[in-house]
Amino acid sequence: MPVIKCAVYVRKSTEHGLEQEFNSLLNQEESCKAYIASQAFNNWEYVRTYTDAAISGGTMERPALKQMLDDISKRLINTVVVYKVDRLSRSILDFHNMMKYFDKYGCNFVSITQAFDTSTSMGKLTLNMLLSFAQFEREVASERVRDKIRASKAKGLWMGGNPPLGYDTKDKKLVVNEAEARQVKQLFEKYLELQSVKRLVQYAEAQGIYSKKWISKKGNQKGGNKISLMGMHRLLRDMTYIGQIAHKKANAFAKGEQDAIISKELFDQVQQALKNNSNNKTESHRSPNLLSGKLFNSQGERFINQVKTNKNHTKIHYYAQKGLFIPAAPVDEVVSNTISDFLNADLSHLPPDSASALKSVNWAALSGVQKRDFIQAIVDKAIFSNKQLIIYLDVSPNSVRPFITDVYVNQSSLPMEFITNEYSVTITTPIVFRRYANTKFSKKKTSLLTITENNNLIVKAFATAWKYKELYEQGIGPDNIRKQERISPRTLFNYLSLAYMNPNKINAILSGKSKLNITEIFNTAFANQL
Repeated sequence: MPVIKCAVYVRKSTEHGLEQEFNSLLNQEESCKAYIASQAFNNWEYVRTYTDAAISGGTMERPALKQMLDDISKRLINTVVVYKVDRLSRSILDFHNMMKYFDKYGCNFVSITQAFDTSTSMGKLTLNMLLSFAQFEREVASERVRDKIRASKAKGLWMGGNPPLGYDTKDKKLVVNEAEARQVKQLFEKYLELQSVKRLVQYAEAQGIYSKKWISKKGNQKGGNKISLMGMHRLLRDMTYIGQIAHKKANAFAKGEQDAIISKELFDQVQQALKNNSNNKTESHRSPNLLSGKLFNSQGERFINQVKTNKNHTKIHYYAQKGLFIPAAPVDEVVSNTISDFLNADLSHLPPDSASALKSVNWAALSGVQKRDFIQAIVDKAIFSNKQLIIYLDVSPNSVRPFITDVYVNQSSLPMEFITNEYSVTITTPIVFRRYANTKFSKKKTSLLTITENNNLIVKAFATAWKYKELYEQGIGPDNIRKQERISPRTLFNYLSLAYMNPNKINAILSGKSKLNITEIFNTAFANQL
């Protein structure tokens, strides 16, 4: 008879009672060991005990449980013994997932106080009923705790957590730390002077004002770090400093037991300043994207900014609908180039005061921030489609005047097509949109090209295709061409397909009759061979 290698799993949700000489965990372990010993005639053998102390049964993030599951996968144990089912889990979903895991590795499960056989339908029903009650008990206990916290905060009691800067905890109450309280008051007053949270963070660091430093129950030192931008925002909005206790989920406040550090008047002044500064479109709050809030698709849906950051760089996209992310950089580049061309164009059809103001803008001398501000000032909105970008401008003197250079006059009067109606100008820029635009000719262009840029890429692609064709027809093998040109087999195949495309199709593409991007041209080449 094979040996049944048994493991005991014990768990307790709280630390209460663990300091006792004989606690709940030891009781569970001894009972399970005794049961295993009673099954010696079936060749059961105790291997080890896995213990999770002060960890809820509603989570799978338990070190001992993870170690046990790992040992099961290594076939080190084939039977798990628990005192009750809820010691293993109080979640029905988690328990069923573990049962599947046990079955996968041929491991049995035994509860010594709740006899059932999961090989029968009645046994499975019994198990599900037990688990339902275990989960119900856990959720009821959680509700009781939440209700207690809500009621306690409604009475202004401090319910624990990290103490804020300016307070210490004593007998489960907040007491003022005089040295830190002076720092808190200093930060509130300084913000009214600086009117910038970012500059206040820099000021705090220069003055040696750091986040709250405190010692946890386990004796570990916490905090004492530089106050972050978000941390400073939270500090300036924390009503604890005016003697209030907040219940965030209930969105309610009550008078707390702690003494106030700052006056209600100072706190209200700071809140109003924060609100005003968040509404003002100052340089520190303005988005770097040129068309933030002003770009729409052809269905009238507004594009919003999407930011994706990894270890090396940050990518910013415009996003309006599922599956359509437009990299912001190429869109902004097209807009910037269009505005530059507009300033150098013949503006004689505009009202004289508008034309004069625009010709007094020295585009080349503007800094990057000034160019951004100018574009955001005169661009009313823009509409994007996969064929064109329509830009609507407000060129009234009031919009242009902040960027005028008195001693400068732009003498350029280049031809450019646009529609004007008094101080409103509409410019349509043909573009080519590509979701995948990484080619050997445009590594920096990722999704959006003007027609001129796209045409240049097409000409270069055909020139390269005919070069590879000439080498191939001279008898140079594909492998030698790849090594010589340092390209992949697929790249060589793509360009040779382009070179041997139907001449009529090639003429249509190069003449501009067929407006395709590089990706579409390569796809077309396969279907239009000689």
